[in-house]
Amino acid sequence: MGSEPASRRDPVAGAANTDAWNLAVRDEQPEQRADRNFLELLQELRVMQTGVQILFALLLTVAFTGAFADADTFQQTVYVTTLVGCAVATALLTAPVAYHRWLFHRGRKAEIVRTAHRLLRAGMLVLLVAVVGALLLVVDEAVGRTAGLLVSSLVGVVFVLLWFVLPAWSRSA
Repeated sequence: MGSEPASRRDPVAGAANTDAWNLAVRDEQPEQRADRNFLELLQELRVMQTGVQILFALLLTVAFTGAFADADTFQQTVYVTTLVGCAVATALLTAPVAYHRWLFHRGRKAEIVRTAHRLLRAGMLVLLVAVVGALLLVVDEAVGRTAGLLVSSLVGVVFVLLWFVLPAWSRSA
């Protein structure tokens, strides 16, 4: 594998090399690749969208509970930050569908895939903040501030490692 050209080992090394690799290995034209990539991206978005929408719905109800009236300034700040993070993540993770709908049938599928990819990555980052914030809020209330900060920080590190570091490390390997 180490003796193969970079374009064969890493089909995302560059658009021209990727198209050549896909044509040679998959017998896939650039338009077919864009269609496949968009379908794969939509499957990934479905997983993310479901999670963020459930978290967002649960957070929307928190402010209307009796316990929220007793929240201190720290908890209120974490709550609002987390709620806004969920709203922004929802926007970012649903934007590719709207973007596709507006550019549908205009022969710009590769552009749609590139933009949707960027929106998904940004949505993942904001979702990470929202999940960590929600965890901080719950553990802070259930066990205490120190435990909340520790647990949410550790879980945040796990997310960063799995969502960002592992893929970056795998791409460079």
